[in-house]
Amino acid sequence: MAQGREREENTPNAGSNASLSVRWVQGFPKQNVHFVNDSTICYPSGNFIIFINIETKQKTVLQCMNGIVGVLATNVPYEVVAFSDRKLRPLIYIYNFPALTRRTKLKGNILLDYTLLSFSYCGTYLASYSSLPEFELALWNWELGVILCKKSQPGVDVSQMTFNPMNWHQLCLSSPSSVTVWTIERSNQEHYFKTKSVKLPMEDGSFFNEKDVVFPDSLPKDPIYGPVLPLSAIAGLVDEEAETFRPKDDLYPLLHPTMHCWTPTSDLYIGCEEGDLLVVTGENLMATVLDKIDDRPLMEDERNLISPVTIAYQKGGVLASGIDGCVYSFIIKDLNYTVEDFLHVEEPVEHLMFSPNYKMLLIQTDKGSIYIYTFGEEPTLDKILEACDGKFQAIDLITPGNKYCMSVTYSGEVCIWCIDDGVCISRICLNIPTTILACSPSSLSAAVGAADGSVHFIDICDAESPQEVHRVFPSEYAVQHLLYDQRGMYLLVGTSEGYIFVINATPSSLFEILGFVEVGKGILQISTVSPLETDIMEVMVLSPLPETGRSRLEIFTLPVILPQVSATFVDERGRMKDEFIHKFLYEIEHSLSSAVLSFQSNKIYGFCSEVPYICSYLLPEKAHTGIYILKPYQKVQSRQYGPGALCLSVHGLWLITRAKCGTVCIRDIHTLETFVRCRSHSHQGHGIQSVRISMDGQSVLVNGKDDGTLVCLRWRRFGGNLASEILEYFQQLLTSLGNTIEEENNYLRIRQSNSTTLESESEHTVSETMNLNIDSSQEELAQADNTKEIPWIQQKSQEAIKKEIKLFSNKRREIKRGIKALAKTVLNMMKENETMDNIAKLDQGEFGLDPEELERLQNQSEEELAKIRKDVEMHNLAKRYLAELIKEECWNSMAVKGRALKCFHIPYVVENFPMKERTEEELKEVNRVLQQKKIETECFKLRKEILEAQSAITMIKKHHEEEDEEEEEETAVKDTNLPNYMLGSLCTDFGVHPSLLSSQLELHSREEKINQIILLKDIIYKVKTVFNNEFDTAFKHKEFEIARVKERNVRIQEIILDLELEEEVWQPDFDDCEKPERTLVVENSEITVQKHVTPWQKAKIEFIANRKMEQLLLSQANETRRRALMDMMGGVLEVKKEDILRMVIPQPAFMAKPDAVWTEEERKQFKDYEKKVKELNEERDKYRKSLEAELKKLQNSIQESTQNFDEYLKRLFERRVKAEMVVNQEELKINNLLFSLLLDEEISSRETFLNNYIARKQKEKSQTSEAIRKSRENLDAYREHYDNLLAEDKVLDRSFKKEFSEIPSHQVDILYKLFKRRPRIHKPKTQADATSIVPFGERPGSGKLNKDAFAQLMKAMDDLDNINNMPEGLDPLVWNHFCVTRRMKVENEQKVKQKAAGLMEMMAFLRRRVEEDEKMQQEIEKVSHELILLQEEKVKFHLNLTVQILLKQGQVELENFQLLLEYSDAILINKNIIEDLNSVIRTQGQKKVASMMESKDIHKGIFQIEWEHKKMEMEMEDLNQKAWDIQTLFFSRERQKFLNEPNYETLIAIQIGIMEQTIAVLDKTHKKNVENCKKLLKKLGKFSNKKDVANYTLSCNIREELVAVSERKDICNAMGSNLTCEKIAKERYENMMQLQKLTNISKEQAKQILVLQAEVERLRMKTFPALVPL
Repeated sequence: MAQGREREENTPNAGSNASLSVRWVQGFPKQNVHFVNDSTICYPSGNFIIFINIETKQKTVLQCMNGIVGVLATNVPYEVVAFSDRKLRPLIYIYNFPALTRRTKLKGNILLDYTLLSFSYCGTYLASYSSLPEFELALWNWELGVILCKKSQPGVDVSQMTFNPMNWHQLCLSSPSSVTVWTIERSNQEHYFKTKSVKLPMEDGSFFNEKDVVFPDSLPKDPIYGPVLPLSAIAGLVDEEAETFRPKDDLYPLLHPTMHCWTPTSDLYIGCEEGDLLVVTGENLMATVLDKIDDRPLMEDERNLISPVTIAYQKGGVLASGIDGCVYSFIIKDLNYTVEDFLHVEEPVEHLMFSPNYKMLLIQTDKGSIYIYTFGEEPTLDKILEACDGKFQAIDLITPGNKYCMSVTYSGEVCIWCIDDGVCISRICLNIPTTILACSPSSLSAAVGAADGSVHFIDICDAESPQEVHRVFPSEYAVQHLLYDQRGMYLLVGTSEGYIFVINATPSSLFEILGFVEVGKGILQISTVSPLETDIMEVMVLSPLPETGRSRLEIFTLPVILPQVSATFVDERGRMKDEFIHKFLYEIEHSLSSAVLSFQSNKIYGFCSEVPYICSYLLPEKAHTGIYILKPYQKVQSRQYGPGALCLSVHGLWLITRAKCGTVCIRDIHTLETFVRCRSHSHQGHGIQSVRISMDGQSVLVNGKDDGTLVCLRWRRFGGNLASEILEYFQQLLTSLGNTIEEENNYLRIRQSNSTTLESESEHTVSETMNLNIDSSQEELAQADNTKEIPWIQQKSQEAIKKEIKLFSNKRREIKRGIKALAKTVLNMMKENETMDNIAKLDQGEFGLDPEELERLQNQSEEELAKIRKDVEMHNLAKRYLAELIKEECWNSMAVKGRALKCFHIPYVVENFPMKERTEEELKEVNRVLQQKKIETECFKLRKEILEAQSAITMIKKHHEEEDEEEEEETAVKDTNLPNYMLGSLCTDFGVHPSLLSSQLELHSREEKINQIILLKDIIYKVKTVFNNEFDTAFKHKEFEIARVKERNVRIQEIILDLELEEEVWQPDFDDCEKPERTLVVENSEITVQKHVTPWQKAKIEFIANRKMEQLLLSQANETRRRALMDMMGGVLEVKKEDILRMVIPQPAFMAKPDAVWTEEERKQFKDYEKKVKELNEERDKYRKSLEAELKKLQNSIQESTQNFDEYLKRLFERRVKAEMVVNQEELKINNLLFSLLLDEEISSRETFLNNYIARKQKEKSQTSEAIRKSRENLDAYREHYDNLLAEDKVLDRSFKKEFSEIPSHQVDILYKLFKRRPRIHKPKTQADATSIVPFGERPGSGKLNKDAFAQLMKAMDDLDNINNMPEGLDPLVWNHFCVTRRMKVENEQKVKQKAAGLMEMMAFLRRRVEEDEKMQQEIEKVSHELILLQEEKVKFHLNLTVQILLKQGQVELENFQLLLEYSDAILINKNIIEDLNSVIRTQGQKKVASMMESKDIHKGIFQIEWEHKKMEMEMEDLNQKAWDIQTLFFSRERQKFLNEPNYETLIAIQIGIMEQTIAVLDKTHKKNVENCKKLLKKLGKFSNKKDVANYTLSCNIREELVAVSERKDICNAMGSNLTCEKIAKERYENMMQLQKLTNISKEQAKQILVLQAEVERLRMKTFPALVPL
């Protein structure tokens, strides 16, 4: 089975004949299980494909030598297996079964992996589907090894792929989101894929009426905003994604298919994740949701429980499985189905499959177990394979390793396997997460390490019934390593935290924990050496040093007598003492992934983790202290990539290496050369997890890391020194351990037999020692239960603490008493300290007896405080950063800050326009557009001047210049005086002149619209700037008014104080909206919380306050003058006028006495006092009135000024409204232009998409045309070949009698009858039974079936060719010649039948291609028509512009006050036109009145004219009479003229002039006729060109018609040329007769025309006047 390079890997080195082969493989299916034939199933596992015979349950293994097996498929009729590998650029292998020989190898262009393989039942076809990046579906002819056709669909993952069992031309691919049916079309040797998707219903079972968004049937018309386009054009999609684009609102959740199956009628049943069952018809692929009929009430979530995970078709319905572990039978009738319970399985079912003969049903669970349900009178359910719960976590061989092995999964399931055939003997579940497994060499027991830190010991004396006998709990850390030494004395348990526990490995010691050794964390490997002849065991531990990139090795020794002296070797906490175990430390300068210690204990072997080398290191012979650096002694390249591991064989002479590449190598320990190499796993499954070799070296057990495969290897050609050395050591080891093994196994058997007795209080005992041991173990278990599973290391620590407490209890009590006394003393001292003076007081910290602890607590609190402070600072920093961003965006970036102005008395608020500074790019763009507009204006003027100069060449230059100047002035006036309603804006009211703006009726191109948008934005900026300037003026005005009011309020406040009024002074101020910058500044009054002041800030504040107080005292000490002035004159030198109101005249002192006792002098003083008081009151009244008048004047002044400002602000508000109106008008223009640009872009996108779509369709049409051409060529060639075969067949039939003409005629007749006779092929009787069982019945014949039928026919022909069937009297030689001829005839007939079938297939293929080509042509024409319509819409859109017009109220009148949005019948005209029309009407009216007056005057003169007319008639009669008399005289005409004409020469000259004028008129008329002829010639030329184009088109059509004529001619020739020729001749004769008849008629008409022309000429000549001489 090995091939190529892999075959070389399995071959041993030169000089060695040993090699390894696969004995058995144990794995469980992760993919679907397949039937190879009626009695064999197969599935992939790791690098192997496992075949299981259902009847015998025997396994056969096929190994993939290129790594892990990818996907698998089987073909039952051919009994072949196809699978892919997982390497880069994978291959597909086809193997025969049961020979397991490779039939072919398929190599495609796939880069990464195949995801699906499927065989067709009919024919040698294999379909493959690949994953990322190709996502390619390929159809193979696996016999020839070629790809027939392939197609890629990027990004589409497929979960299931099946051929139609009744028609290999159909292939179904399903995924959780789609179902597609692929049709394979064949034309001779050419194959093509045609795909069609199944439209899935929505989750509620209904179908969404999806409309075509790419080419909608009808779109709403919008005459205002332009054409309405599809959503793909609006999204700007122009490529293929536009065809599949759907808006988010149009996406609805659909059903999610999980599995599908075909029916005999080529329909599809599809099971959905939601629980629905769909049926898809094979003809039109229409999906229908089947209705469930159920009489029983539905339970909650029952639909989800029976949602079909997998389905299999049976007669009348399907079998489906759900997540509840049940198999249901869906009985389908019409569009309804009923659900019946079919079978119950313990686990959820993942896959269902019928056997090829439909007698068995395969049931596969999600765990990997396989069941076979056999149909019959008594159905049976057999378990073919019972899977383990998860992948194998660890493995080991049961001592001595030649009968059984063990495995454990992560869930704790322990299995025992037979070494010979890999059969599972027994299993036990521990129900805990496990990590590692190890078997004891000294007894039939095993240890299992768990993730919770416990170690479980299992009794395996009876392999068929293992039992857990003991459990230890060393620590709470996960167990990562379990290792028995070579003699089985000790069990080393390594944990994740770097603890190695040493456990007595003998069951008789109840697996006592002897102690632990602490090493570095992350133990990589533990290695032990325990030679038979020594009494010590050496242990080596490998751990990494990630900081330095090195590895550490720790070696220590354990004596054999450790169980007896364990108390001296360990301390109270269970840790082994370094001085007793002789612990040494080593370091290696590079990192190792694995290391082992040689049996001589003088050398270490290590596997480098970074480079693929295996190194050996010599240990120093002398003891050392500290760390010893080891140097490589020997270095060999491993030839294995990835991290590896090492282990030694039992006798220590073989070094076994494994790595991530999946290869196991066995090397010689001395030379490190590989003598055996075997690849059992691959790097795709992350290589090998563990390798175990039996004691006798005969078996090697290998466990994959992630592939879940357990492989047992055995030796081939194993002998010589290799076998003798290990077998000799094996015998020595068994002899040495024989007694120990027997004793410990007897102990386990006795314990197992007495286990029931122990549970019933130990009623029967074997011996006293056994009783004592069992009692002690029971006590330990009871204590463990009481302590609630405390780990052994913690128990030891607690025991040590208890001992220490018990040992030092007295001392502790003394120390406690001393501490209490000391505490009282300190408290007393602290109380005494409180009573002392400040100088003598001590700080609180000086009373701390433990300053270090106090300092630690303070540091801890400071750390927590610093942490909180840091968090607060970071939070504040984030807030500040956010505030800064907001401020930068909304405030700092504004060149003009947004603010408002409020009125003083009315609720008016005016806001300015916040504006950002224009960037340099914007300014450059504006300047560019302005410069371009100026250039265009100048160019327009120059062009106009040139045109006017050319049209007025004969005019005077001066007059021309004056006229140009007048026109320029008129144009300038016209430009400047352009009305606002035509501009669509009022920007001129703000001094912004839109002279450079393009007319709204001239914006057709994209560039003009963009330039117009830039100019409109510039106008908006200027309008806002103008208004902001006015706003700033108003703001300054308000500032001035507020300042003036404040100034006047000072005087008002003084007056109010003087008058002692209780009025409040109105004090205006700015609000926050008027000065928004105040919002960004936080005042102290706004802070409600107390500010945190640091100590240095406190000291600074106190210092400043003291300094100010000192300065105040110093200033007060030097102000004696001010104090004297205050004491003597009240602080002023003279009395002010304002002090009159406060002035009081002091009463004389005598007024305190009664009036009766006053003296005269006192009475005079009293009168003077009263007079002064009266004068003072009068002055007060005058002053009070003046103050009141001044107060009223000030208040009126303030009121008037503020009201004036309010009026000014009202006008500014109106200005603001008008400015906002202008801005909105310009923004409306911009929005209209932007919308037009957007719509233009959408139209361009749609046009580009249509062009691309037409290009793609034309490319597809060219492909279909090319396919039609090739198909016709192939069909012609094939038909010619078929005709040749048919002719040969007829020739054989006709030449039969000629070949046998020499024999008598009656014998020839007999032979001819035999020649025509064909054998009858009888079908086997079992076929009818099989047809009744198999729902698909007789399937269409495949190539194999055709070959088998032909072979059966040839075999029947052998019976006919038998000499016994020869007629009597016929020569045997003639009979032999006859048999050969008849056989040739039969073979030729078979070939003709095959060719006829192929011919029909090719004709059908050609017909489908022609239909596709016609459909493609129709689609191209349809899209081309739509493109033309779109281009017309585009032109119309460019011409139909949106114009913004300002209309005054009253200029637009509407009926019934209805606002119209569409004015399709309205005309936009200028008002001047109406005024001009009215003036014309008035002028015409005046003319009409004048004409009526004139007609009245004319009627008056008519009578006078009539009288004059009669008078003139009478005079005329007289004159005529006179003239007659004169004419009777004889004179010639010339003489008469000469006599009658007074100016005869003048008359002659006049006649000559008249003739010259006539000639000039004729010349001018001739020139006009010539020009008209030239114009006519031009028109005729254009018409001729059009006719040429039409002729070219007709010539192209003629070519196609000629092709059609030739085809019809061929058809006519085939139908019969004679009839066609007669018909053509008859038609030609009728045409000739009709032509002759028409010719005669035309000649007669020509004669009549000549006669009529002569008559016309005669009549014309009659009209000429005749000059009769008088």
